[in-house]
Parts: sequence; C-alpha cells; structure tokens
Amino acid sequence: MSAASRVGASRPAAPRIDSLAFLTPGNFADDDPYTGLEETLQLFEYGERIGYDGAWIRQRHLEHGVGSAAVFLAAAGQRTERVELGTAVIPIGYESPFRLAEDLALADVLSRGRLQVGFSTGMPHAELLGDLVYDGDWRAFDLSYGRIARVVDNLRGDHLGGPDTVIQSPGNTQRPRLQPHNPGLVDRIWYGGGSLRSARWAAGQGLNLLSGNIVTGEGTDDFTTAQLNLLAEYRRSLPQGRPSRVALGRVIVPFDSADANTRARYRSYAAGRHERTLAPRGPKRTLFAPDVVGTAEQILEQLAADPVIAAVSELRLELPYEFRREDYEQILYDVRHLIAPELGWQPATAQLQGTA
Repeated sequence: MSAASRVGASRPAAPRIDSLAFLTPGNFADDDPYTGLEETLQLFEYGERIGYDGAWIRQRHLEHGVGSAAVFLAAAGQRTERVELGTAVIPIGYESPFRLAEDLALADVLSRGRLQVGFSTGMPHAELLGDLVYDGDWRAFDLSYGRIARVVDNLRGDHLGGPDTVIQSPGNTQRPRLQPHNPGLVDRIWYGGGSLRSARWAAGQGLNLLSGNIVTGEGTDDFTTAQLNLLAEYRRSLPQGRPSRVALGRVIVPFDSADANTRARYRSYAAGRHERTLAPRGPKRTLFAPDVVGTAEQILEQLAADPVIAAVSELRLELPYEFRREDYEQILYDVRHLIAPELGWQPATAQLQGTA
C-alpha cells in the first residue's frame, strides 16, 4: 500500500482540487543573480515535468527577486510547453498601463497563450522608488483600481483613433492598436484581493480572484471567517453568467522525504511566523493564515478541516522565501505524490501519472 493510500485510509473525506500550481519567490544571491534565476527557471521545468498545472512567480522590487515578471515569464515560456505561467502579483503603481500591456502580450504570444497575470494596487517602497519611476508628483496619480483597469482595456486590443486612422510602417499600412494582440489574454487576468472592497471590484471587472494567506479582518478576528466572507462577496458580485476562476494560496510544507535537519529547519520556519497569526495586525487589521507544516498525514488532516479549501477547486502552493532549490523540489514532490492525489487532483495527462 502506498504512503498516500495509508493516509487516505485513516482520514475523513477531503475537499477536491482540480488545479494544482505553485508560487515561488525567485530568490537569488546579491553577488550571483544568474544562478538563482536559472534555478527558478529549472524549478518551473521540474514542476511541469511532474505534472503541476501552473507555475507562478512573485514580482518584487528592490529585493533579491524578479523585478519584471513579464521578462521572466517570457524566458519561462521558452523552457516549458504545457504549464500555465503566472505572476502574483504585479504592483500596478510602478507600471505604465500601455507599456506593461505590450510586454505581457508579447510574453503571452511567445508562450502560446499560457500567461496568467495577477495584479495588486499600490506601490511598495514608494518613498524610495516613486521619484525614480515618475516625472512629476506621483502622489497625485491613480495607483489603484483605475490603473489596473487601463491595463485590461489596453489588452482588449481596441483600435486607436477613429475608423480611418492608420499608421505607416515599413512594408504595410495598418490600423493602430496594441501589438501583438492575443484576444484570450484579457480573460486570464487576476486580482490579488484581501478586502471585501477589492473582491467586489475584481468581480465587477470580470477578473479572476487570487486569495492567499493574508486577508483584512472586517468584522471578525478569525482568518477563516474573513476569507470565506471574501470569497462569498466575490461570487455574489460577479455579473450573472460571467465565468471566473478562484485560486487559493497556502504555505504548505510537507517533510516526508526530507532529512532530519531539513525537518527541523521547516519547523523552525513555521514557529517563527506563528505569532503573526494570533491576532489582527496593524491599522488595516491584517490577518495571517498559519503555515501548514508536517507530514502528509498531518497536512491532510488540517486541509480536510479547512472550510476555505472546500470552497475552491484551485490550490496554489506558496513556497517560502529564502529556501533552497532542493527544498522547493522536495516540497513540490511530496505535495504532488502524497497530498494532491488525496484531494482528488490528477496530473494534466495520463502520461504524467506514472512520473517519479
């Protein structure tokens, strides 16, 4: 009997997951960025090889991580063939809505239509970067929902100018619009929402919803209650008949195939983050979900008891910051073989079902 079967024999019925993806921070060393970025590309290849449905990258500014998700995903698109390529999330405050739309459209075409683009509002590190990004007083600019809506409008590919407006380029005359144009990309836009207001806005715009391990405590101090309220508000606010996707992010760290030292390191990591889960933090009353760390059996028991997991069909593993490539591969392997099948998930193709 397999390890997964032994777990299933002693556990109540679990939620069902149809799509399994992971989100990685894209770490690299200050004096050797290439090695870390190359290892992240290799992690995307590894995830696809063992059957994951999606591979996502964080966009991070002023940190040891990917500063341009569009550039990274263009590279990842050349190293993979099947897996969805996502970014969670692009802080819109740093971006030109038209130029970013051009970069995303190009990366999407190069990947043959596999991009999944997540956005958030705001501008982290604004006091350091605002004057470097903008000429003029950026504090007066719309760095919120309206700026994301402009990116989405650009991706729709409407022609610019009047019906008779054309531009001349070497070799042809054409009506001007964002190029390259892929009409399917506009349906693969996500919003990373943590508040009821953001959930309503994303639904009203017809965007897909990303909900992770951070939400705003509105009327409750309980993370699970707040996240269930967020999902309900999003679904209630969707236009009737509008198809959408909801993906849930969780930090899940199984250590079944890890050695004793690695297990101790994983436990220490989770223990160091536990205090933040005990009460709302800061003026926005931010709530944090506990990390799910342990054996596959322990993790499955926790997931089975989590009503938010039961409310979604897409699960995205949020890989911890500053872990090593071999740690990430071990986590992905254990989740793919010991946890995800017990949640009803199956690899994308029959060929992958026997992948080691």
